Amino acid sequence: MTQGRDATFVFGLAVAGRAVASSLRKRGIDVVLGDDSLTDEHRSFAQSIGARVVNVAQDGELQRVMSAVNVLSPAPGVPGRHAVIRSAHEHGVSIQSEIEISYRMEQLHSNGPRPLVAVTGTDGKTTTTLLMTAILRTAGLHAEAVGNTEVPLIESLDTDAQAFAVECSSFRLEHTEQFRAQSSAWLNIAPDHLDWHGSYQQYFDAKAKMWANCRPTDVAVAPIDDVNILAVARSSAARMVTFGATEGDYRVVGDELCGPFGSITSVSRMKRSLPHDITNALAAAAVCIESGLANAEHVAQVLEQFENAPHRIQFVSEIDGVRWYNDSKATSPHAASVALRAFDSIVLIAGGKNKDLDLSQMACEPQRMRAVVAIGASAEDIARAFSGVCTVVTAESMSAAVAHARELARAGDVVVLSPGCTSYDWYSNYGERGDDFMKCVRELSGNHR
Repeated sequence: MTQGRDATFVFGLAVAGRAVASSLRKRGIDVVLGDDSLTDEHRSFAQSIGARVVNVAQDGELQRVMSAVNVLSPAPGVPGRHAVIRSAHEHGVSIQSEIEISYRMEQLHSNGPRPLVAVTGTDGKTTTTLLMTAILRTAGLHAEAVGNTEVPLIESLDTDAQAFAVECSSFRLEHTEQFRAQSSAWLNIAPDHLDWHGSYQQYFDAKAKMWANCRPTDVAVAPIDDVNILAVARSSAARMVTFGATEGDYRVVGDELCGPFGSITSVSRMKRSLPHDITNALAAAAVCIESGLANAEHVAQVLEQFENAPHRIQFVSEIDGVRWYNDSKATSPHAASVALRAFDSIVLIAGGKNKDLDLSQMACEPQRMRAVVAIGASAEDIARAFSGVCTVVTAESMSAAVAHARELARAGDVVVLSPGCTSYDWYSNYGERGDDFMKCVRELSGNHR
């Protein structure tokens, strides 16, 4: 490492961490690597990019590293209570997430920084990011969906991308100092990731960093029905634009999605138009149109053909008049409530590993509930939440849950896996959980695709 603490400690060596380390080394910046569980693969990666690996569990090693670096770049999953974060604060080391480092790099782009639009919120981030990306591409730009996606923003900086649509999780926003987007939306807010942030206020404050560095030329897109998000938007330097199902600058009038200039497209022409599809579409439209990067025609073309990412109220099959949906991505009660409000008569499969959230919120639509199948580590909490609301049974496996749901459902019902919890009790991620659910449903229907 060079003297003067001109080095970065990248801690957490999954996708984002490796992308940060590789990009920094390409730019000649000294890098030290660490992880809670160092492996031979980590050491091999470090050798391949010319970086040193340290074991922070060894006596005094963490203190030595923090005394020798000026930046800590923690992986998104590293919480504030972690010893590495605490040590960085104690040593006056700047803590910068992947999107913060990426933003600073992009300001040095040879032809000037490229347009950047962004979205945060408790739910709907990925869908809205993909919508924005599709709109920008339809407008003729080579746009990339980055951030809290399969591709970190920093990995796209060296491509020929002309614009970036950034999905901003609270984890990434927490450690930002300069990051900003010329147009960005904050979709919604509800308790989530409290096991990581420590409190709802800290979670909210992390989201609010989306607009902390806005300029008067920027646009802040806020939901008309959330006074707290509106207050943050108003207090920022950005121009505020609102959206909502029935009110706001971007809203639905009759059957039309409308902006300040008039109709964008009709709801009936959208590929899918569940309530949350409409509000996500309005937010994406506002971000892209108000940025000046696209127009209403581009938005309309995308909405008429857009298909969402998997595991988000994804249709699986219809069996004996019952429709089955995979909403495994719903890892909080607020996310699950989106699915529960989308259908009239529901058999819900819910449960998993809770994130210190109040699962009683899951019973937000009692009039819609036919029955609940409780699964996973929080099965008892799910059962308690729906006690007195509807029939509740417990299943010890996904196949058993699907079998119970089939017995409970009637023609015209919807069975939806919308867990309200993470998957880390039975599965390695929500995608694996959703895939298992779909496999069980297709076996039930005799369709082994």
